Amino acid sequence: MQLTVLGLNHRTAPVEIRERFNFTADRAASIMRRMRNYDNIPEAMLLSTCNRTELYMVMENTDESIPFVKHLLRHLAGEQYKPEYFYNLSGTQCVRHLFRVASSLDSLVIGEGQILSQIKNAYHIARTNGMTDTILNTLLNKAIAVGKRVRTETKIAYSSVSVSSAAVDLAIDIIGDLSKANILVLGAGHMSELTARHLIDKGARTIFVSNRNLEHAKELAEKFNGTAIPYSQMFEQASIADIIITSTGAPHYVLTVENLGPLLPQRNGKPLILVDIAVPRDVDPLLGQMEGVTVYNIDDLEDVVDVNKTFRSNEARMAAQIIEEEILALKERLRYYTMRPVMVQLHDKMNFLRQKILKKAFVKLPELTDKERRIIDLMTQRLEHKFLREPMKAMNSVAGTEREEDYKQMICELFQLNETGEEFGDESKFDNWD
Repeated sequence: MQLTVLGLNHRTAPVEIRERFNFTADRAASIMRRMRNYDNIPEAMLLSTCNRTELYMVMENTDESIPFVKHLLRHLAGEQYKPEYFYNLSGTQCVRHLFRVASSLDSLVIGEGQILSQIKNAYHIARTNGMTDTILNTLLNKAIAVGKRVRTETKIAYSSVSVSSAAVDLAIDIIGDLSKANILVLGAGHMSELTARHLIDKGARTIFVSNRNLEHAKELAEKFNGTAIPYSQMFEQASIADIIITSTGAPHYVLTVENLGPLLPQRNGKPLILVDIAVPRDVDPLLGQMEGVTVYNIDDLEDVVDVNKTFRSNEARMAAQIIEEEILALKERLRYYTMRPVMVQLHDKMNFLRQKILKKAFVKLPELTDKERRIIDLMTQRLEHKFLREPMKAMNSVAGTEREEDYKQMICELFQLNETGEEFGDESKFDNWD
């Protein structure tokens, strides 16, 4: 068994590549169901956000499984798989990477708070589709706990910016005073709400909100004393806007040369700023080639989020120490799992024999009172525990070492146990996790 992650993120691939590998919750569930039919990958989870797509897997045979996964990604993304954009980490490196992701150390914005909920959602999809078992259940619960610990014990989230606040800061750098700006927000989801909040906090007096669902646009606009624009009238508002910040869930470009380009002459040379924080992107990059139009996408925000970088770097070092502590703790915990099936079998067999003999003894001693029966039962339990104590200590001491397999075989032969231990749950899957 091998624990591995295959993925790409904002460091390894530009947004035009990442958007091809961005999957909605429904598509992620479909991928999990598809992988469930592939025997060589008994456990998997797909994490897909605006800045990363990662497939965490437990593999029976990596030589067979990796080509299958690459073929699957090529098919789903409709793009030739390009190895230079992807990383493939196994064992401890995979665990460390997941813990860094959960702690937001690997995020575009170090300290951002959305990644934990995104991991929880991805875990829920994988679990409900039957793609997690002992290894990923243990690992993912630990990763979530590590993420929470880092945010509790460090100040990594203190004064951190978000993608939405970075977009607003970018708008301020370009336009200056937001109080006089005509601002249009496309989309009415969580990211759009965060953006609207930052706009108002940074001085915008009003905003216009447009969304395919007018009711959602109205709900968002009302929260910030803004104005909802029917989607059919969105381009009329766009033609007079100073800046458009867009974050819809559309799978295609919302603003293109074809639909926005003809409106530009009406602006009489007035500059138009398009800030696209959606993945997949909402704005056709060709618009940036048109006179008077400047287009920024999520990758352009990296310089903006470098504010407070030194402070967060110090906190990141503290977080990295926590992660290393948690990796050692997880290794120690998993070290015993490989031996546990045999230990469980030995305990269950001894308990079965004890109760069998005890039952025969009680039949031959019908005059015993209930109190006397309890005393004898307790006495035999203590004898069983004392008898098993040394064998159990010996098995614990060799768990995860070179002597483990020899001990397993010896114990199974001596006590005539089932060597696989499958009836107690195949926790031998932790073999070679590192």
